[in-house]
Amino acid sequence: MSDQLIIFDTTLRDGEQSPGASMTKDEKLRIARQLERLKVDVIEAGFAASSNGDFDCVQSIASIIKDSTICSLARANDRDIARAAEALKPANRARIHTFIATSPLHMEKKLRMSPDEVFEQAKLSVRFARNLVGDVEFSPEDGYRSDPDFLCRVIEAVIAEGATTINVPDTVGYAVPELYGQFILNLRERIPNSDKAIWSVHCHNDLGMAVANSLAGVKIGGARQVECTINGLGERAGNCSLEEVVMAVKTRRDYFGLDVNIDAQHIVAASRLVSQTTGFVVQPNKAVVGANAFAHASGIHQDGVLKARDTYEIMRAEDVGWSANKIVLGKLSGRNAFKQRLQELGVVMDSESEINAAFTRFKDLADRKSEIFDEDILALVHMEGAEAQAEAYRFVSLSQSSETGEQPKANVVLIANGQEVRGESTGNGPVDASMKAIESQAHSGAEMVLYAVNAISGSTESQGEVTVRLQKGGRVVNGVGADPDIVVASAKAYIAALNKLQNPIEKVAAQG
Repeated sequence: MSDQLIIFDTTLRDGEQSPGASMTKDEKLRIARQLERLKVDVIEAGFAASSNGDFDCVQSIASIIKDSTICSLARANDRDIARAAEALKPANRARIHTFIATSPLHMEKKLRMSPDEVFEQAKLSVRFARNLVGDVEFSPEDGYRSDPDFLCRVIEAVIAEGATTINVPDTVGYAVPELYGQFILNLRERIPNSDKAIWSVHCHNDLGMAVANSLAGVKIGGARQVECTINGLGERAGNCSLEEVVMAVKTRRDYFGLDVNIDAQHIVAASRLVSQTTGFVVQPNKAVVGANAFAHASGIHQDGVLKARDTYEIMRAEDVGWSANKIVLGKLSGRNAFKQRLQELGVVMDSESEINAAFTRFKDLADRKSEIFDEDILALVHMEGAEAQAEAYRFVSLSQSSETGEQPKANVVLIANGQEVRGESTGNGPVDASMKAIESQAHSGAEMVLYAVNAISGSTESQGEVTVRLQKGGRVVNGVGADPDIVVASAKAYIAALNKLQNPIEKVAAQG
């Protein structure tokens, strides 16, 4: 068996299924570049047949990414597979990932197909895909809850048809580590041609065991590919976390005996980028990428770390990209230094005009903050990209007043469909008043289901990063805004969410 563990990242596909985590094309391209910088082996760029927008994103990512394999999901039918193959044509290395449900519950209730029909469909789909690309992955959706005898029959057949990777998903997060690892091992031992394909695991985190289950699939079951996402992003409780799997394998190589291609120094940058793009804040005590992951509060721990860091640290913060780097800027700060820092952070801009616009924001922020941190740079770059995508509304200015015993008031100026408009309102606080002032002009009728504030860096002059989640007509979107003034950041986040509501994307349901 190979001692190389393949990292298959599905942030752009399965991660995007988190409520409100849908991303624009430019945002996906930026994340794909960062994943390539991270040296991810396989990037699942999307589900090409789900919408014209997803097709365009997969095709664009396939065009610009050279070092990673680019993958598109496809249901087990000729239309989806042909659409995926078309989108993947520009890729240096292309993979089609086709799937069909195999559990009794899914076959009966969702597919309304008999086991024999599913068996034939799986075989034909892999055969068709294999004629279009040389790298085909097959997933029996809800595989862990499938009948093992039936699963063996299906997997043996699709390997015979040319499937090069077999992925066994725990679609609903039901597995526990020892049983899941043994499940994978049993399949591999029972299927005569199991050695003709690489085995993969795809685990959801509903019981908080996605990483443990994935690693058990690797150690016990012999899987050599893990499907995961940055920050564990994903629907419901999320997916297996890339950073946790990678650092577990790297830190405990004595146990796993495996190598990964990942350049771990870019993990934190990837985590920040995905968090700021989607509005899903990383919890402070999150392993590897949380703000407290390498913090020591206990006096005994602090003393031990000062004397010898390995007394309480099993990995070095700088090995995963944590650093104390900061740029202190003023009016005389140079454009070249700013551009160099963008490159170091993995931010690629396509034109000089984009760099100039970002630099202007940078200088404006430097006038308001004495120190500019990496997080600030990433936030302003993200805001620049978000505003470039804005179609219906754009923030211009905001004034608000509040004092004890008086009802807060807000006045906001927007560009709405190309024209300047003004809205005013009162509210329970300055944030509430500001959002009501915006809504007085937008008339969206959307329901706010989440409002969250995160300090980008650690001081009172820090930029505030606000996430607003809106829901309307069954569609959920996130908007993110950043500004040293938390009320302005809130207004920007609300406007960003409104703009996303103006651009509905029709998608068919995908595999979990």
